[in-house]
Amino acid sequence: MTLRVIVADDERPARQFLVTMLRSFDDVDIVGEAKSGKETMRLIEQTQPDLAFLDLQMPEMDGLSIVRSLRHGRIPLVAFVSAFDEYAVSAFEIEALDYLLKPVDRDRLRATIDRARERLERASLAEQEPFDSVQGRRDRPSAPADRESPALAGQYIDRFPIRKQDDIYLLPVHHIASVVSEGELMHVTTIAKERYTMNYRLKTLEAKLDPRRFLRVGRGALVNVETIRKITPMPGGSYLVTLTNTQQLRVSRSQSRALRGHLLQV
Repeated sequence: MTLRVIVADDERPARQFLVTMLRSFDDVDIVGEAKSGKETMRLIEQTQPDLAFLDLQMPEMDGLSIVRSLRHGRIPLVAFVSAFDEYAVSAFEIEALDYLLKPVDRDRLRATIDRARERLERASLAEQEPFDSVQGRRDRPSAPADRESPALAGQYIDRFPIRKQDDIYLLPVHHIASVVSEGELMHVTTIAKERYTMNYRLKTLEAKLDPRRFLRVGRGALVNVETIRKITPMPGGSYLVTLTNTQQLRVSRSQSRALRGHLLQV
């Protein structure tokens, strides 16, 4: 599979640097370049690329504004490129594939290309699932009614930006053991017992996470099912889950059925 890619940057040396590096990959086809926001919009509409590398600061429109302005269904995977990390959280809010800092490292760029390929392959597999002509739907489990589905199939995030003082950490989601909300705050605990606290809605994050990997165990808690080490039945039909990081979380009665269906059926 060859990825059709565009590069947008108002600074010609930076644009040529990235283009030259991309051309060294056999599985990348550069279908266009742009040097302004409006030119980028036209290029995306005309070429419909698989992946767009967008500079965050360009004349007329910045990279974030470009993505927000594109018509639904015409939005490619997007990797933002910038000399600054201050916009990383905003970039991931709109489900950007990646956030690259200038000067871009070749191995880091290769990882972005591979991530784009994986997402497109997942989306392609989702489209090929058996279609039930009687019910008029794909033959796959539906998401819970209160879950916000991502805009495009297969576009769940695989990293989550977390600000800690002046730094932004890009935390791989498979490192997350649990997410617990407490009032206006959300606490993210990793497999290594690192704990991050931020102002963020649990439901918003849940919509960005793969439901096959993360399970809601209560009104204000999600767990990574791969980190569940032990499940203990409790009085009243609920459960207590113990994670590999020794963290323990109570599973509400309403979510116990989902837990049984997800993990306790042989």
